[in-house]
Amino acid sequence: MTGLRFFFIALAVVGTIGPWYYFAGFMAENGTAVGDFIAALFVNGAAAGLSTDIVISSTAFWVWSFFDARDKSIGGWWLVIPATLLVGLSLALPAYLAVRLGKTRRAQTL
Repeated sequence: MTGLRFFFIALAVVGTIGPWYYFAGFMAENGTAVGDFIAALFVNGAAAGLSTDIVISSTAFWVWSFFDARDKSIGGWWLVIPATLLVGLSLALPAYLAVRLGKTRRAQTL
């Protein structure tokens, strides 16, 4: 495993633990109602701006990664969608890049 691929995997792990630390605290305090969670994402201007940024960035990533996965024959592309929705871009992006890097490295050695 290359250092860069390991770096992306480590980011994916941290990118899962970090958000879920806060999500768990929110859910312990407010319950698991999706509507309440979404409302909290837009509770003030700072939160709304960051949430909007993440939605736009995630959408751009989904479109790019779909075509990239198709062009590079990377299976399981669709996993970026639940990864983004259940954790966030902080998991989906580095995980996809780790898979992509592994695929392109294998293709170069063949």
